[in-house]
Amino acid sequence: MTEIVQAMPTDVDETAYEAGAGVSFSDLIYAHFAWFQTAKKNGHEQAAEAAYRKALRSFEQEHGHIVRSYWCSQLESGIALTERRRRLGKNTYTLHRETDWATKSSPRIAVELHRCDELAIRARTVLSGVRQRICLELVAAAAAHLLSLVDETTAPEDAEQIDRALKDESEALDRAERYYHQAANGQAEIVYFAGMATVAVAVSFAALLFLHFEWKVAVAALVAGAVGAVVSVIQRINEGSFRVHYDVGRPYAFFLGGLRPLIGAAFAIAIAFTFASGLIHLPLDSTNEEDKRMALVVISFLAGFSERWATDTLTSVGHRTGLDPAPPPPAAPAPAAALSTNQGADAEQ
Repeated sequence: MTEIVQAMPTDVDETAYEAGAGVSFSDLIYAHFAWFQTAKKNGHEQAAEAAYRKALRSFEQEHGHIVRSYWCSQLESGIALTERRRRLGKNTYTLHRETDWATKSSPRIAVELHRCDELAIRARTVLSGVRQRICLELVAAAAAHLLSLVDETTAPEDAEQIDRALKDESEALDRAERYYHQAANGQAEIVYFAGMATVAVAVSFAALLFLHFEWKVAVAALVAGAVGAVVSVIQRINEGSFRVHYDVGRPYAFFLGGLRPLIGAAFAIAIAFTFASGLIHLPLDSTNEEDKRMALVVISFLAGFSERWATDTLTSVGHRTGLDPAPPPPAAPAPAAALSTNQGADAEQ
């Protein structure tokens, strides 16, 4: 059985919580506990309820409307999920928890509730909009179920039932964490793609404007490589194999996306010069200059699309030109028997 800790006075001051007084979630927990249990036993239900309603209004004014909550019936503990509406921008959700009294004799449940805190902090910081709400709703539901396992009126009767329920809630938290990772990665992909598309469009526009007046291998390769890099990322996103570091913030994801077409363009320029200079034979039968230009554009696109192919191609050029010669293998020592035989032959001569 859960130990009952009396921490609230029997007389409730109705004017203790004024709107705008900065009521914390702990204050709200005590006010709710007094209304639910202590004040009822002493016949002050109306006064306790009025104090709780004032505390609730003050708390929601500062932290947002409570959309999900669980209050322990025998202890000053509970959880709440608040939604703060904004006129400009998306609503934000926050998980509040005060469960130390309830879990002091249940360390395993305390550990799982701590997981809820960690996941809620990540979701609130990284996610936004509907993704944030779904993730925090899942976390709040798991936290409420976990807290019910130590509440006297809802706790299972034996340890086996508690273990089974705890395992179920741990799996529910695992599912919520997987959803967080998928949602955060999807959200970061949008930011990454925005940075990539911005840089690719800016570079391509300037390069195409230059090509309108004069053909240059490097400029054409720059455009083709940048487009190839963008297409490569889009393909990986569609396949579900693209991952972005989403815990580092949106500006950094945007910056990484902007680097991607620049890297593809750099590889494309190097590959185009390699083929144009004759270091690698261009497999083209036609001698038409226009066909050669189109072939270089295609090769530059491939270099931006596949950095591995571009790296392997440039490495092979280095080996061919002797820029990266392989070290000669060490000479194997002659066997000792052979040495003694040769020495004996020399002595006979």
